[in-house]
Amino acid sequence: TIIKIIFHSFSFSGLCMYKNTARVLSVAGLMAASFSVFATTYPLTVTDISGQKVTIEKAPQRVILQDGRDLLALAVLDKANPFEHVVAWNNLLKKTDSGTWDMLKSKWPESANILDMGFSDKGQVDLETVIARKPDLMVAQLRAKDSLAQAGVLDKLAALHIPVVFLDYELDPAKNTAPSIELLGKVMNQEDNARAYTTFYNAHFQNIQKAVSAIKTKPNVFIEPIAGRDDSCCFTHGNAGWGRLIQAVDANNIGSQLLPGASGTVSLEQVISMKPDVYIMTGSARPKGGSVTHILPFGYGADQASLDKAAKVLTSRTGVAQIPAVINGNVYAVYHQFYNHPYNIVGMEYLAKFIYPQEFKTLDPAKTYRDIVRNYTNLPDQDFILGWSAKK
Repeated sequence: TIIKIIFHSFSFSGLCMYKNTARVLSVAGLMAASFSVFATTYPLTVTDISGQKVTIEKAPQRVILQDGRDLLALAVLDKANPFEHVVAWNNLLKKTDSGTWDMLKSKWPESANILDMGFSDKGQVDLETVIARKPDLMVAQLRAKDSLAQAGVLDKLAALHIPVVFLDYELDPAKNTAPSIELLGKVMNQEDNARAYTTFYNAHFQNIQKAVSAIKTKPNVFIEPIAGRDDSCCFTHGNAGWGRLIQAVDANNIGSQLLPGASGTVSLEQVISMKPDVYIMTGSARPKGGSVTHILPFGYGADQASLDKAAKVLTSRTGVAQIPAVINGNVYAVYHQFYNHPYNIVGMEYLAKFIYPQEFKTLDPAKTYRDIVRNYTNLPDQDFILGWSAKK
């Protein structure tokens, strides 16, 4: 009897141990599945954002960037060093956003030695110098495809078997930004990092869409990109860039009604006659020594006093002060680079908060930006200012 009791007790405890072990293994299996690593297999054929099929023979090791802002997409993918595989680039950040460029140089000093090829959207480039860097991939923005083709750049690269992959954050940012990051993640064998970021991006975008879908009246918005670039008003965006971002938060972009193309200048009289409900300016810190002194110096290292001073000058310009939205105090400003940027979800959040302040009272775009930096990149976590409101 004693032996039977001992055996029964052992069997019961063994069964419990088995069940507990099985449960642990099951949970471990689920965790492993949720953190599975997606590895790219080469040769790889992808369809890029332009619709063309591109074959990548091997993992890219020597990349050229037609638009240097794609470095910030690589910051999501190649976290340790986004410059690791970049052998040439169009360093637009140095020209148009000195704060971000200084931040990148401080973290990765070797970036200052990478060939700045000055690759314009018109296809103008010293291609021989670029080819001498022996690239095995070019990443380009969709807006530049026609001019690159007309300049013969694409044909020359094709003849040298250098694939070109087109991304897009500008022509249709709400539709193409997340797919562009996922595409580049696949090409660069960084699918997990790409998917983690786009999951975050899509969730924030859907939150905006859910809120604006219930709004019946859509305000008329006028945006002046790089406000203060000259003494006159008004340069604006139509169905691209900031115009598309305004449309993405379900508001009416006045520039889309006035311009036949992506961007251009409209008369101040036209703007006043359209009676915008909201007037938004954009800007970013430029290298010192430029001829323009009143551009809004948003970005890393920005200070509130300088932004307030520039905004006061800009809204006091002749005629601008008579725009209905300015008279009513519905004036805002935002970091310019979001018009063509892999983190443009932050720009959309600023627009949503500016245009629909009641519906987005608790939205914190600055926190969203900091979450991106802290959770999806190894960029330095430095102070920045990305938005401004006349309503303190």
